[in-house]
Amino acid sequence: MRKVWPWLQMLIGVGILGVLVWKLGTRSFVDSLELISTTHIIAALALGLGTTVACAWRWCLVARSLGLNLTLSQAVSDYYRALFLNSVLPAGVLGDVHRAWKHGRKEGDIARGVKAVVLERTAGQIVLIAAGVAVLAATPTLVPPSVQDIVWVVLVVVGLLAVTLMVSRRLARRGSSLRRTLDDVRRGLFSRQSWPGVLGLSVACLVGNITLFIVAADATGLKANVGQLLPLALLCLLAMGLPINIGGWGPREGVAALAFGAAGLGAAQGLTTAVVYGVLAMVAGLPGAGVLLVQAPVLRKWGKRYAASGT
Repeated sequence: MRKVWPWLQMLIGVGILGVLVWKLGTRSFVDSLELISTTHIIAALALGLGTTVACAWRWCLVARSLGLNLTLSQAVSDYYRALFLNSVLPAGVLGDVHRAWKHGRKEGDIARGVKAVVLERTAGQIVLIAAGVAVLAATPTLVPPSVQDIVWVVLVVVGLLAVTLMVSRRLARRGSSLRRTLDDVRRGLFSRQSWPGVLGLSVACLVGNITLFIVAADATGLKANVGQLLPLALLCLLAMGLPINIGGWGPREGVAALAFGAAGLGAAQGLTTAVVYGVLAMVAGLPGAGVLLVQAPVLRKWGKRYAASGT
């Protein structure tokens, strides 16, 4: 099953996109690049810088709470590289896997390096889910009844897992490995030294992503205010977290079409906005391609030779 799951993820993501093309046509995909202006690209790069620095700072706080060394400059460059790899590789998490392994190997503790990345990403998801619950409760008509049931089931399961995590600490005395993991969760996310910063930075990251969604909506010419777009953006961001995407694509577009249709803005408009958002998100992560090139072994060797030659 472990070997089949990555392929299944890709097939589901492709299937969602295929259904959207079948139902709504290819115009939303083909015309999206023409809708993006230089102003939108600059806004995406600026927002990408802000959210990347915030996320990297959050990673620093979590890593340091676990006893690992991580400077902000290193975290920012590694985070940019991870964002770029996430956007161009299947599953949308391979960049995070790479930064976790790279940092853990550098610190001599790969397991703890992986924990730091997992906890850092988990913090962002907790804030996103909390905001999503609030939006779903406040504006239930945005989500069709059939989808509402699925969303609520997912949220209930996540809540039960969170409760289980909190109460299982007492049961962890029988297993030292589980106890260490729970201690790392407590220190990384919920200690007095870490949680205020982690929470604040997670909120800042969420605000940045929502703002990018609003920029995408503006690029499509959508006539809607921030109050209308806020719940739609949160639903789309929640969908992006589902592990059935291709570099972030698939569930986001499907949920956008459903949610925009339920809000009376049109399913095609929702698909176009989600596609433009996906393109702008890739633009925001493009500096990661530069980081990847600079850190490539061949370029590093060339740079050392160039410096040694004195030319």
